[in-house]
Amino acid sequence: MSARKSERIMNLVICLLMARRFVPRTELRRVIEGYHGLDDSAFARMFERDKAELRDLGVAIETNEETAWTPEEIGYRIVRRDVELAPIEFSAAEIAALGLAAQVWDSATRAGQAVSALAKLRAAGIDPDPGRLTALAPSVGAKESAFAPMWTAMIEQARVTFGYHGRVRRLEPWAMTCRHGAWYVIGEDLDAGESRTYKLVRVEGAVRRGPAGAFQRPNGVDVDALLDKLELSQPDAHAVIAVRDGCAAALRRSATPAVWDDPVPPGFHAYQLAYASHQDVVGELCANGSDVIVLAPHDLRAAVVAQLEAVAR
Repeated sequence: MSARKSERIMNLVICLLMARRFVPRTELRRVIEGYHGLDDSAFARMFERDKAELRDLGVAIETNEETAWTPEEIGYRIVRRDVELAPIEFSAAEIAALGLAAQVWDSATRAGQAVSALAKLRAAGIDPDPGRLTALAPSVGAKESAFAPMWTAMIEQARVTFGYHGRVRRLEPWAMTCRHGAWYVIGEDLDAGESRTYKLVRVEGAVRRGPAGAFQRPNGVDVDALLDKLELSQPDAHAVIAVRDGCAAALRRSATPAVWDDPVPPGFHAYQLAYASHQDVVGELCANGSDVIVLAPHDLRAAVVAQLEAVAR
């Protein structure tokens, strides 16, 4: 459908929806842009085509043919209740779940969209109360500076160029995933001629995007199999952390209960957490604030304390 035709039909729908009475064809011909300047036969054909188009779209048009005395008096209207969607209603549990889902993204990249969604729900008279499900405490961080441009490139199917371990990489990003608080991008490395996985926190400098639609993700690619090859299966180090009961669910899922000889604060339990490097895990630990305490190793604890002190300043 051309833009000109779409605009004409949209104007017709608005006119017939807003009218409090049947609108004669002569009046529609006078007020709707697109019908102007047509002779009688051309207008009649176009108007019939537009009505048929609306009916095909499921928009019912009523007429007053039975009460009209002459063809000139035949009018048209759209009954609002016939085209409006039924009110969307949520149970208390569903409302709480929606509020909880909106809190998943704790980064600026997606947080704006989550805030907008909550505002729309509240504007409709729905007050999401995620506090009812705080024990679930979902959190997906995206603090890497490379996240936003890489995510956009994946959606737009655009090639990217970036630095990694001192080399320039050219990649067609197929998918992105978050594992143990770190984001990875999977795609075709154009220089290596094979699929590769890159950790976003290790991307050096800016990510440069090419034109959209430059590639298509090939059929038959087993992204799950590629994810299974991630280096996370052999972490570089382990930490012992104390987690407040009912908090930091994401950390507790990726950790295992630990035996710690020294006492932990009341209401906390000790866990062992595998991680690849300080750079990867410090931000994740800091994001949980006072709900997580690093017990060991000392250098990781010092890095977390330094980061929190910097934020406080």
